[in-house]
Amino acid sequence: MEPVRLSKRLAELGLCSRREADAYIEKGWVTVDGQVAVLGQKVVPGQRIELDSRAKRSQSERVTILINKPVGYVSGQAEKGYQPAAVLVTPQNQWRGDDSRTRFSPEHLKGLAPAGRLDIDSVGLLVLTQDGRVAKTIIGEHSEVEKEYLVRVSGSLNDAGLKLLNHGLELDGQALLPAKVWWQNEDQLRFILREGKKRQIRRMCELVGLKVVGLKRVRIGKVMLGDLPQGKWRYLKPNERF
Repeated sequence: MEPVRLSKRLAELGLCSRREADAYIEKGWVTVDGQVAVLGQKVVPGQRIELDSRAKRSQSERVTILINKPVGYVSGQAEKGYQPAAVLVTPQNQWRGDDSRTRFSPEHLKGLAPAGRLDIDSVGLLVLTQDGRVAKTIIGEHSEVEKEYLVRVSGSLNDAGLKLLNHGLELDGQALLPAKVWWQNEDQLRFILREGKKRQIRRMCELVGLKVVGLKRVRIGKVMLGDLPQGKWRYLKPNERF
């Protein structure tokens, strides 16, 4: 096989993100076959790649935060006068039911980035993380992590339309991956997706003659929104995995 950049290989192994890999290599925290690696180095399969204990300690100190995002907040950077959901992460706004045993620190706000979007007019589970491994798990190119939504709709949908929502639609000229979609009640559908194109559910519904009037994400992988109140946040617990 062709040699690949060490940072890419570290990300493929799930040891860190590519950006983190470059930072660790610069600090001398990565070895290849027992030798300290250098930026831009390439490796081939079979070479022994190891992270220094300082890199592992740095990773263990990184936090992941779950927010029940209300309408009116954007997932990432502020835009068009709307605030990012990260402004909700304050000590006063932490959910009283948070039993993670992680104590709030201003350091937890540094480098906090959304792992997946949630539209400004959608609510529910939003993940903010300092950990590139978590982001890669949720939104990496080969991620298989499911995202589950409750979607309130108006309009009529026949069996053929429901079948299309499950499989057969395309957006932007690309076929969508199979989804799982079924009626939760008379005006609400439940969606389970393994991808996250921009405004995907709203656009899927439009293609079958439905209008979305409310959208709530209730699960990402094995992590549930649960009882987390709207507008509040909590830490991901040490035993929780996406």
